[in-house]
Parts: sequence; structure tokens; C-alpha cells
Amino acid sequence: MSLSGRKPLRLLAYAAVAGLTGLGLTAPACRAAAAAPRVRVAQGRLEGIDQGPVVAFLGVPYAAAPIGANRWRAPQPLRSWHGVRKARHFAPSCLQTLMPQGIGPWSSEYMVHGAVSEDCLYLNVWAPAHLQRPAPVLVWVPGGAFISGSGSVPIYNGRHLAERGIIVVTINYRLGVFGFLTTPALAAAARRAHQPPGNWGLQDIIAALRWVHHNIGAFGGDPGQVTLAGQSAGAIAVQDLLLSPLARGLFVRAIAESGLANSRLPDSPPHMPSLAAAERAGARFAHARDVRTLAGLRALPPRALATRTAPMSSPLVMPYVDGQLIPARPVRLLESGRFAHVPVLIGMNADENTGFRAHPDTLSRTAWQTLLRRRFGVLAARFAHLFPAHGARGRAAALRAVRRDLGLAAIYRWSTLWQAHSRQPVYVYLWTHLEPGPHAHRWRVFHSSEIPYVFGTLDAAAQRHFSARDRTISRRMSRYWVDFIATGDPNGAGLPRWPTLKPRALRIMQLGARAAPRDLLPPRTLLAMRAFIAAGGSPQLY
Repeated sequence: MSLSGRKPLRLLAYAAVAGLTGLGLTAPACRAAAAAPRVRVAQGRLEGIDQGPVVAFLGVPYAAAPIGANRWRAPQPLRSWHGVRKARHFAPSCLQTLMPQGIGPWSSEYMVHGAVSEDCLYLNVWAPAHLQRPAPVLVWVPGGAFISGSGSVPIYNGRHLAERGIIVVTINYRLGVFGFLTTPALAAAARRAHQPPGNWGLQDIIAALRWVHHNIGAFGGDPGQVTLAGQSAGAIAVQDLLLSPLARGLFVRAIAESGLANSRLPDSPPHMPSLAAAERAGARFAHARDVRTLAGLRALPPRALATRTAPMSSPLVMPYVDGQLIPARPVRLLESGRFAHVPVLIGMNADENTGFRAHPDTLSRTAWQTLLRRRFGVLAARFAHLFPAHGARGRAAALRAVRRDLGLAAIYRWSTLWQAHSRQPVYVYLWTHLEPGPHAHRWRVFHSSEIPYVFGTLDAAAQRHFSARDRTISRRMSRYWVDFIATGDPNGAGLPRWPTLKPRALRIMQLGARAAPRDLLPPRTLLAMRAFIAAGGSPQLY
């Protein structure tokens, strides 16, 4: 359907004819009048950007500013505005430390740019300009270890995916202590308001989903066809919301790229923290700032909260079991079948660890044996036999393979719990393509490197020299993802067949220079990983 004033999509086409939409003007008549697309949402009218086949609405608020009395509070309803609100530029990202030049394998296009603010609950929408029917919707949750990230990161630009016939929404949510700190007083105040006692950042994501549910029809979207997706911390958030009763019915498909709810960064505890642990950490945080009251804590200037960092494993800056939004530990919820039964696309990259852990080019025999004993205990000899290592470089390559297969074993563990209760399909991938760029062979197939291929944003990188093969891979990746977003199945005409993961047929899709099915793990490795898990081992993606 073209941009027009037709009621089914509630679209106000252009500025000069905003008052004439009830007259049934056609899109060409509107285009002749002006070139700024407009849309009416529940809170008022928005003016976006005409990008040819796509229209974009940037910096759209979805909840009240989480400042003052709203700091560490459930996201509050957004007030209506008068007139037309400009939605032509990205809003500030949530408070975080900016590194726009990049760090490690993550060059500038992977990083947050522009202003940051505590007032940051905004989202961005890219929609096809011409739709014949309501379009499926992708809601993207940024990664960043829950301490960084933004919906405006260059590789998340939704224009190219929207050109394929879907609507793309990228969101901001509160990060770090602003998103996850709680104290006994904060938790008690939330309970009195009949709200979850913490996990404010996850509550923001649910609020964004509710905004999409109520408003996406105005952009031509189908609120009954929403896919919730994210990568890294964003994928962990997706996994958390699959387990949350408060998110039920707000999305019908899920994509989790390089993230599981029972996976944490290397220095993290093996289990998600409890609310009691989060309250104790929050109380210590307040005491260190000599604050004794909730009003005093909320009155602290943002810089007094953001300048001191916490370990990434701390409940100050990570989700925890709050009893409502996350009712219990993820493993228990999976074991009991208490989760959203929706199709899931999930996967990882071949070298997830290179940006997080030192990965040597060479490794001594003693260091290799020590690593195996620390990781696998009494099973160390079995894994040494499975991953033969000859010479210092061979041992370094074997370490990469061990880390990769531990990530695949984490997916196996999750899928075993999931499939014990759900009949919905699970599609698993392993991304193996080496993205070109500075020090590519050092970082290899690093964490996040699949994203520009999925979003079709290769041109966001100034310092990488992509080939025609890279662009072919990107087109194929985008098609798989769009097909899944549209139907719950990534398979489409002309694409290599992607099998579903089944308990008796553990087949996944290897995606890279070519796309082809493969075993999740070699049979002997799978048996060893099963023994490792049965002995209490905890395989992790990172």
C-alpha cells in the first residue's frame, strides 16, 4: 500500500496535506504536495524521512523520560504532544562510555556515536513506502554487555532490510546501573506500584514491544507478526523475555544471535543472580555514595552514578531473577516448560571469544594441558584425545576449536531443555565467514561480525574492503532472516535448505562463503560434551 491517509494503516502521508487525509487522496497527489512522510501514533503525529523505497522515523519516544522520580522505576506512559513531532534524527543513546573509534575487533561502524543521555527511551522505525498488505515486524535489541549499545549503531540501520518488505524497529533501553541497579527501598516501592522490583532495562524492552503492538499498524506493520531479535546482550535479553510472563503475546518469533540466558561473560557466575543479591549490591552502591534515602539516590547527578564502573558480572549491571519479570532461574523455567512457545532462530560465530579473551598464536604443552584440566577436570584426557594438538601453533588452533565447540554445546544444552516441552521449530546456525578488515586474521570470525551481513550494512564500514563475494553472502543472510521474520521459517525459494534442529537429528546450518547443513557437533565430541554436562560442566558461548 502506498503512503496515504487510508484508515487501515492510519498513515498521514505528507506535511502539506495532513488535514486532507480524510478525502481519500492518493499517494501521488500527496507526493506532489511535499516530501516529508507523516504518520499518526497514539501520542500524536510524527514527521520522518523519505528514503525512496523506504521511509524512516528516527528518535521516536516510546515511554516517558526515565529521569528524576522516574529513575529506577518501571517505564512510565508517554504523554501526547501537540502538532507534528520531527522524527528525522536519532535521539541520544542511553548513558554509557563512548568509544566511537572502536576497540579490539569492533571498528567504528560497530560502535555508538553521538550524544548520550539519561533521557534515552527512544526507538527508530524503517518501513517500506509501498505496501500491499500489513508487513511483518522486526524489533531489534542492541548488544553491548548491558553496559553499552544503542539502536542507532551504524550496522543496525534498517533501511536495507525494510527494502525487502519488512518493518524494522531498533530500540534503546537503560544500561548499566541505570538499567539494573535496585535496592531494598527501590524494590519495595516497585511492589507497592504492582511493578517488578528491578530489571528496569528489560522492562524498557517490554514497554517498546507494547508501543509497537499499539502503534506499528500506523507504519503499515502487522502487530500480530512481531519478531523479537538481538545479538549478544540483546540476545540474552531476548532469551530472558522468552521466559518472562510479562512479555507473553508481544512477539511470535525470536532470534538470538550469540547469546543465551544461561551464558555469561568469562568472569561471570554460573547462575543468574537473585533479587536478594541485586538488592545487596545496590545497597552497597548507595552506601559508597553516602546516600541513605531513595530520594537522595534519585537526586544524584548522572555522572555520580556513571563514573564508577562495576564488574560486568555484577547484578548492578546485568539481569537477575526478580520473581516477576524473570520468575526463576532460566534453567528452571526451561526445565518446567514455562516459556513462550514460538519459533526460534539461534546461533553463534566460529570465534566468539577473540574479543573477550586473550587468544595466543602459540601455546605451550604445559599451558594446553592446564587449560584442559581447568575446563574439563577428570575428562581432560578424553578432550585432549578429541582435539589433538601438535606443536605450539597446533595447540593454539585446538584451543580455538575447543572454545567453538563449547559454544555449540551450550546451544545443545539449551535446545535439549527447550525441545523437551516445545513443538515449535528451532533453527541453529554457525557463522564461519571471515570479515575483511584490519587484523582480520587476528580476530577471525569474531563476536558480532555476522550483523552487517544480516542487515545489509557493509557500506557502513569505511576501512573494510568488501568483495563481491561478501555482498553475495550478505544478500543470502538477509534473505534467510527476512524469511524467518515473515514466516517463522528461514527457507525460501533458491536458498540452500536450512534444517530444523531435532533431538534425533542435530543438524544446523553453516553460514559463510557457502551455506550448507552440518552436524551440530561431531558424534564423539557430542558424546564427550554430554558427559561433561552430566558431570556438572557448564558449556558457554563466550
